Amino acid sequence: MRSAFENRLAGHYDELKWLYCELYHNDEAAFAYFLDMLRSAWRARKRALRDRDARREADPDWYRRRDLVGMMLYVKAFAGDLKGVEKKLPYLQECGVNYLHLMPLLASPRGRSDGGYAVSDFRSVQPELGTMADLESLTGACRRAGISVCLDFVMNHTSEDHDWARRARAGEPGYRERYFFYNSWDVPREFEKTVPQVFPTTAPGSFTELEDGQIVMTNFYPYQWDLNYANPVVFNDMTENLLYLANRGIDVIRLDAIPYIWKELGTPCRNLPQVHTLSRILRMAVEIVCPGVLLLGEVVMEPAKVAPYFGTPGKPECHMLYNVTTMATTWHTLAAGNVSLLKRQMETVCALPKDFLFLNYLRCHDDIGWGLDYPWLARNFGTDEVAHKKYLNDYFTGKWPGSAGRGELYNNDPRLGDARLCGTTASLCGIEAAEAENDPLRLEQAVSCDLTLHAWMFSQSGIPVIYGGDEVGQLNDWTYQDDPDKREDSRYIHRGDFRWDEAELRSDAGTRQGKLFQGLRRLETLRAGEPCFDAGADVWVEESGNAHILALCRRLGERELVCLFNFSPEFAHAHVERDGSYTELMYGTRCEGLRDVELWPNGFAWLLRQPEGEQ
Repeated sequence: MRSAFENRLAGHYDELKWLYCELYHNDEAAFAYFLDMLRSAWRARKRALRDRDARREADPDWYRRRDLVGMMLYVKAFAGDLKGVEKKLPYLQECGVNYLHLMPLLASPRGRSDGGYAVSDFRSVQPELGTMADLESLTGACRRAGISVCLDFVMNHTSEDHDWARRARAGEPGYRERYFFYNSWDVPREFEKTVPQVFPTTAPGSFTELEDGQIVMTNFYPYQWDLNYANPVVFNDMTENLLYLANRGIDVIRLDAIPYIWKELGTPCRNLPQVHTLSRILRMAVEIVCPGVLLLGEVVMEPAKVAPYFGTPGKPECHMLYNVTTMATTWHTLAAGNVSLLKRQMETVCALPKDFLFLNYLRCHDDIGWGLDYPWLARNFGTDEVAHKKYLNDYFTGKWPGSAGRGELYNNDPRLGDARLCGTTASLCGIEAAEAENDPLRLEQAVSCDLTLHAWMFSQSGIPVIYGGDEVGQLNDWTYQDDPDKREDSRYIHRGDFRWDEAELRSDAGTRQGKLFQGLRRLETLRAGEPCFDAGADVWVEESGNAHILALCRRLGERELVCLFNFSPEFAHAHVERDGSYTELMYGTRCEGLRDVELWPNGFAWLLRQPEGEQ
């Protein structure tokens, strides 16, 4: 009898070989090595993980359940090390978390890691966080607790300290070809004619000249050397690294910067067709070796343009993608007080196939980039892009008159009038300012704003992901400015140590921490229990009769949920064409029809119409 591995391989073999050999010019030896590597990875997979694979194969929609709630956190900031996180699992369970995204924790050089995104060893953990055995212990404990674990896999580049990079720099045969090395600037200059800069202010250009005169491609930072995926050895070895992490019990592999991985002269080196070939092969490799593992693509574009990274129903690529643009548009809407752009964006999202699964979030480890639809804003509102970006940044850094946001700029380029925004959800919503001013009324509204934004995130289809600390309204950590390793990177303002003293207040409904923690738990519980939040529900946006209010509707069978969100700091009235009796889920109030629904400043309402027999 053939093994499960051989059956899966047989099902994918023809397509796998065709794609691999087309991409790598019929390199049969490289393909044979690839297959042997897959087989070895499967043999090394432990029984508990194979059993979980079998359960998930029998329940292929396991990750589309409405009770999934994610949280992303830094191990060191949250609990010191991996053993500390394992001890804190009861807290995460109390938070309702069953999807845990651990931010980069693999070995990387101190001070030259871009927050862990310059990996020097894909099979070692940063020593201060523990060991690979500690990581495996944590994933095992999470598995028993019903928590899936996500980990970043940095595909595009390695650290300059990686063994491959050291050998390449030394001229060792076979390693220079793993990167993009040149002896003069002739070819690099040709690349830079068409390749956009990732960090034009902090790391201009796409190449770095080394001390010995060699030039290497570095699209992100000089210490992050781009890998050459046109070399099958690179793809084979990186796939083996990915499967090694999957065999440590990782459930979700986040493919960092996947649009960048294929480079070709004369192109932008972004989103090239070969990227999709590689991501399709990766998907098949995972389905063959560890079908219980998911691939999450980090693709920073608007939803309609990221759709190709899902692949097709017959030839899927990533299981999940980030909904980046909706996050940025949400903050724009809060500052502008007008929902038109967000409504337009959601019309696009709602028109996508229901099988497309997005991760939704308000804040993450990174900054907020204002990649909005400025041509549309200009046509409809006469918006000037530079002036509007300045307004948004002024609004959320407290420079705009009356604004309560307390963020900080990142990658500020005064010449272009452009900058990105950093800060925690609570501080951007005004909680930090209200507490500093000891203003209880402003604090109440800021807490309401924070909960409303989270309710908006929970209302969208997909998996909601909370940024660690947001469950208790953690504020900005301004002490990063005193740390010489962090002070040049303002993103550390929202990467501060978790405030366990504040978390102790989570049961006190009279505190900011208690109101947010209990409010989020209420939202999570309601979402898990309400069928309208099923992945198969119909979802659309409607006119609310008010430019300040967004109306999102969800329907499953005869049940309908109308979600209203007030992006104004004033009371506002919504007018939705609905008759009949509706129950507001959060507070249990009832109303007849939705033609005049009053919302609190920066407030929301989840209004449910049940079938007559259930009312």
